[in-house]
Amino acid sequence: MEIDLSGALMSQFKKAKKEYEMAKEKNNLDIAKKKALECAKLLRLMAKYDEYNEKSYLEKAKKWEMVANSISNPSKVNKSKPAKKSESSNTTKAEVEDEIDKFKNFVKNNLIQKSPITWEDIGGLKEVKQLMMETIVISALQKPASIQPWKGILLFGPPGTGKTLLASASAGSLEATFFNVKASSVLSKYYGESSKIISALYDVAREMAPSIVFIDEIDALTTKRSEETSEASRRMLSTLLTELDGFQDKGRDRLILTLAATNTPWDLDEAILSRFSRRIYIPLPDKEATKEIIKINTKGVKLNVNLDEIADKCVERFYSGRDLKNLCQEAIWNMIRDVNKDLHELAKLPYNELRKRKLNVRPLTNDDFEEAFKKIKSPLTKKDIEKYEKWAEEFGG
Repeated sequence: MEIDLSGALMSQFKKAKKEYEMAKEKNNLDIAKKKALECAKLLRLMAKYDEYNEKSYLEKAKKWEMVANSISNPSKVNKSKPAKKSESSNTTKAEVEDEIDKFKNFVKNNLIQKSPITWEDIGGLKEVKQLMMETIVISALQKPASIQPWKGILLFGPPGTGKTLLASASAGSLEATFFNVKASSVLSKYYGESSKIISALYDVAREMAPSIVFIDEIDALTTKRSEETSEASRRMLSTLLTELDGFQDKGRDRLILTLAATNTPWDLDEAILSRFSRRIYIPLPDKEATKEIIKINTKGVKLNVNLDEIADKCVERFYSGRDLKNLCQEAIWNMIRDVNKDLHELAKLPYNELRKRKLNVRPLTNDDFEEAFKKIKSPLTKKDIEKYEKWAEEFGG
């Protein structure tokens, strides 16, 4: 079996780079040259183990070798007199720090959300919720070093089955910092920015631990690599893989759990799949889960229906949790229009006048749901479900 060393090498490279910068700052040019050469050597090793970023790593290695060669006769330099930092080097360092802060601020202002969702807000999925609860509890408890919690969990299944709700409940119940990451918030038209956003994301997650990083529709970021894959996409994926390896978090008592969701797990890059060793299938709700979800989505409205009959129809028609929510909303609106004739006419009244009036309601009936069934359809077929079940059997667990 081939061992992926790219993450470990990246960790060593970052350490060598930091030691180089410290040596330069103290004008210890012997050490600085040694560390520059070490950076070059590590980059060449990374190129060997990461064919997708080979060219980029080799170019960087050459630059580090040039840096090392530019440090001439270091032993003859008077170390008692620190070299004066050039204005250009100071500016470069300031620019780098400003750029890091810029991306961190982007993450804090755009990707952090307060999650009000708890486990009780999710109907069904009892086994899935229990498994995720166990993972989170183990992450927080004091434990022997040999017991390692999952660092990454992949949630896969048909659209609308509650993957986002599960991630929200994980953060909400734990009162953890919740990072809700969508492809549109990470992908950038500017070269290299996507990679920097991902690095900043995990830097902030470490600062604000315990943290739940939820990457929705991860397939949009990490589809299988090919010759047509751009250099920027390869670089972003390499950064994400390094962060998911979590070398900088080993031995530290902090929770940084990455949850990812996808409707098309078969499109994911193999390297990404290997980082999510825990893959959980989120299926369509069964009859009992369907009844729970209907009750949750009709809170405050009485039900005068044959719930078993309605649930059977929903299961037969391959309704997801999202479909069930839409079905309930359509049934409620059917009831509202029935007992509030000419409701739209009240739009002629001012808002303050409307606030004095009360909406008429009655219990929901089977007829309300029958009308809703005519409008709410599931796009899924038996063949679609069989494809998910087959993938879960081969790769889930």
